Amino acid sequence: MVIFIFFIGLWYLSLFSQTFFQHRYAAHGSFTMSKFWERFFFILAYLTQGSSYMSARAYAIMHRMHHAYTDTEKDPHSPRFSSNIFSMMWRTRNIYGNIVNNKEPIETRFLKNLPEWKGFDRWAHSGVSRLLWVAAYFAFFLFFANTYWWFLLLPIVITMGAFHGAIVNWFAHKYGYINFRLRNTAKNLLVIDVLMLGESYHNNHHKHPSSVNFGNRWHEIDPVYPIIVLLKWLRIIRFPKLTPVI
Repeated sequence: MVIFIFFIGLWYLSLFSQTFFQHRYAAHGSFTMSKFWERFFFILAYLTQGSSYMSARAYAIMHRMHHAYTDTEKDPHSPRFSSNIFSMMWRTRNIYGNIVNNKEPIETRFLKNLPEWKGFDRWAHSGVSRLLWVAAYFAFFLFFANTYWWFLLLPIVITMGAFHGAIVNWFAHKYGYINFRLRNTAKNLLVIDVLMLGESYHNNHHKHPSSVNFGNRWHEIDPVYPIIVLLKWLRIIRFPKLTPVI
């Protein structure tokens, strides 16, 4: 039971960091925050994502490319140009790695207002850091697992960010329903998104990329939106007066 609670908690905490900080804040500029709070959420993302931590800067660039080139050969993760989900995610991994290591030519339009903490990302992306997280996860499972069946969850824990990305970037471009007719295959994967914290409302998101609320219809509840409203009320974040990027 401890392993199950840990897995569920890690699933939603790591996903919250991705959708709140790396996606809505870094990629789309849906809200702003001070440098102090930006670095706070850098650290929170690292603590919640662990071995699958992604740089907010690199993620933002890659995601902006996805919106600009959706379903084309330049899309970093399009099911249309990959034979299976594994090849798509491997291609995404390579493009992301090239962005992190400055090996990918980036258009100027994708470089506006990016959060950056070079020293922190250098450590968070290091092989030593990832190995330490893997060792910590393994030790946790070894101590609390009362049956070896629980170890089947360990690979998902180690690569959790990739699992989140695969669900949205593969399945939400193949299955689901649409609210808006777009020039791409983005669909709303779940009618009520209890699994992906609003991220599965992909058709809505491609229609209104910078919206802080990914839901559109009455049943499309975005669990992160009330948290964003609370953080705004606490003056931790602010909604921009100008149109956000991409």
